[in-house]
Amino acid sequence: MSMFIETRMETEREKSRREEYSEATRQALLAAARQLFAAQGYHATGIEAVAQAARVTRGALYHHFDDKKALFDAVVVQLQAGAAQAVARRARAEPDKWRRLHVGTEAYLEACLDPAYRWLVIQEAPAILGRKRYQEIDEAYPLGLLIATLMSLRRDGELTFDDPDLLSRMLAAMICEVAQLLADSETPQTLKPRVAEALERILRAFRRS
Repeated sequence: MSMFIETRMETEREKSRREEYSEATRQALLAAARQLFAAQGYHATGIEAVAQAARVTRGALYHHFDDKKALFDAVVVQLQAGAAQAVARRARAEPDKWRRLHVGTEAYLEACLDPAYRWLVIQEAPAILGRKRYQEIDEAYPLGLLIATLMSLRRDGELTFDDPDLLSRMLAAMICEVAQLLADSETPQTLKPRVAEALERILRAFRRS
């Protein structure tokens, strides 16, 4: 009986080690792919280059991802999840829902300022993944948080606009466009406070007085 238990425990430990190694390999592939996709673009990046950058075999890459598109999809999901975490982290610190919305949109703006996020998520993802898949990812992460906050405000009778889904999409599109303006600006630090003020005024326009 004792030998059986020891054998089982060793099997579980070995399984855990394999799972840890597998996850480490997957994360290495995602990191390499993100860097190469951001630097070269999706179409100019080859699977072999990603495998080499991650220091794994081509077979290991295909063990985790069916093809380059699936790898790109996973990179976009990772970027969107990171943006959503940043938004949620900032928003949770605010007890007031309107302040939560304001700081959340500011956090989303900061995410959009990241060159990799802006290029891969905003520029390339809609065309490569298709509009339907792109919206699925968007709604599961940062856009979903905006929608949830706006729906909560509507339920409380604090929102003057009766379509939180449409409003959240408009806000997200506006934030991404503003991020592009900041990225192109020669004085982004000077422009950013003005952007934040304009964003606050726009949000205030939808608040029921």
